[in-house]
Amino acid sequence: MTTLLLLGGLVLLVVGGEVLVRGASGLARSFGLSPLVVGLTVVSFATSAPELAVTVRASLGGSPGLAVGNVVGSNIANVLLVLGVAGLILPLAVRRPVVRRDVPVLIALSGLFLLLSLNGTISRLDGAVLLALLIAYTTWAVVRSRRGHDEPSTDLPSAGPPPRTLVSVLLVVGGVALLVVGAGWLVDGATRVATSLGLSEIVIGLTVVAVGTSLPELATSVIAAVRGDVEMAVGNAVGSCIFNIGAVMGMAAILSPGGVPIEPSAVRFDLPVLLAVALALLPIVFTGFRVERWEAGLFLVLYAAYVLYLLLDSAGHDALPAYSSVMLLFVLPITALTLVLLATYELGLRRGRESGSVGEV
Repeated sequence: MTTLLLLGGLVLLVVGGEVLVRGASGLARSFGLSPLVVGLTVVSFATSAPELAVTVRASLGGSPGLAVGNVVGSNIANVLLVLGVAGLILPLAVRRPVVRRDVPVLIALSGLFLLLSLNGTISRLDGAVLLALLIAYTTWAVVRSRRGHDEPSTDLPSAGPPPRTLVSVLLVVGGVALLVVGAGWLVDGATRVATSLGLSEIVIGLTVVAVGTSLPELATSVIAAVRGDVEMAVGNAVGSCIFNIGAVMGMAAILSPGGVPIEPSAVRFDLPVLLAVALALLPIVFTGFRVERWEAGLFLVLYAAYVLYLLLDSAGHDALPAYSSVMLLFVLPITALTLVLLATYELGLRRGRESGSVGEV
């Protein structure tokens, strides 16, 4: 019965996310919104809907470990697993607006998430701050795109007549219903697995539930990579990470009495890894604005190493101390490498400007 709950919940989440994306995109087109605006708002939010459904349900149901683990694990999976699989299929080109705007925003939100968690709780006020920052960022991005400051986007098709509004509304309602039911099944099944195997809720949230709720992003990015729409593959993963922290964690904290408790183990290890994974995007996108196949393969290896650490930690294995040292050797060098590359990049920009000024004179 537990297996059926898990599998059924995952299936409903995937189907519900797909139905919601189609309905929301069609509804936005019916109101004449551009493909870029739809991609910045509707698609990113819709693919994060499974995480929102699971996290809110887990928080209200007294399973804060699942709630936090789902958000943190989903973001780690979105970068390392989703971009890793998509990048192996086809090298992923990264648009410069994504580098200048979306990746730094993701890093800032990840750092803020870590700072707010240091006292052991994401309070309702903290959740309101995260949600307000997301709304402000989304509004700014939409206004900027409508004014023509961004490059044209081909992420979503704009050709063809818009679908009927009623059909789009029914798809949205049906998608939300499937997500709610699927989230309930997945949380119930995951809780039973955690109890029967002696695993903590946060480990189940960081692994099984996180990968399950990231399946819409994985499917979208893989399909986009197969079709050659590499920009959509990267934008979908980064945008979903931003929405997971701002909307999913923010809403869960606002709706939960007393906020969402954060386990000390998450503050010590999982949240720093989340920040390191976000920082890991900067060296990738600053080297030719491409995620090459070898870089995608490295992402997959790092994700496997992270999951292995969680399993060793949950089992209390003797190899855990040595393995923890190795994992820290990943976190610290990534941070240092990012700072060095950023400093080098800024120096290069300044020299280029100075050379240009000299040439004009």
